[in-house]
Amino acid sequence: MSSTHVLVLLSVVLAAVVIAVLATALIQVRRGLESTAATLATLADALAGVEESHLRPLEPAVKAINDRFDEILAVLPGVASKAKVVADRRPR
Repeated sequence: MSSTHVLVLLSVVLAAVVIAVLATALIQVRRGLESTAATLATLADALAGVEESHLRPLEPAVKAINDRFDEILAVLPGVASKAKVVADRRPR
């Protein structure tokens, strides 16, 4: 066997080894992604349960609180202008 044939054979063996290693790595990546997808699906179900049983009942209270904040924010400019008048009248 000539050195050219040996080099060709070694190149083919090297290519086969590289392909085998890459295939193994891709299989491991796929398994990891499938595991992550399953975990995320479980987490999504759990979060949906929390939202349904714990957060939805709070929605009316949160809206009422936010409405009150809107009222407070609406009067703040008037309060600020009155506070400025009072501050301007204070002796220095």
